[in-house]
Amino acid sequence: MKFTVNCDCTPEEARSFLGLPDLSPLHDKYIDTLMSAMDGAGSLDQMSKLINAFSPMGDAGMKLFGQMMDIGLGGAGSVTGTGGKTGKG
Repeated sequence: MKFTVNCDCTPEEARSFLGLPDLSPLHDKYIDTLMSAMDGAGSLDQMSKLINAFSPMGDAGMKLFGQMMDIGLGGAGSVTGTGGKTGKG
């Protein structure tokens, strides 16, 4: 048996319904800190360093994200006519 349930609610209502915490004050604090730090940056190089420092996992996270994008974009054009199957198993 298969059934579908559609729920029309805001993200805040969905988080509350699922019992997830409200992280909006933490998000607001993060954005305020990032914006105040960027106000003091004088060049693009300084801004890049600040963004890398504030991003999750820092520079390693940015490199990992870049690698994932390269893999995803590289694999997008490699499947031809197999319906997404590799022919294995």
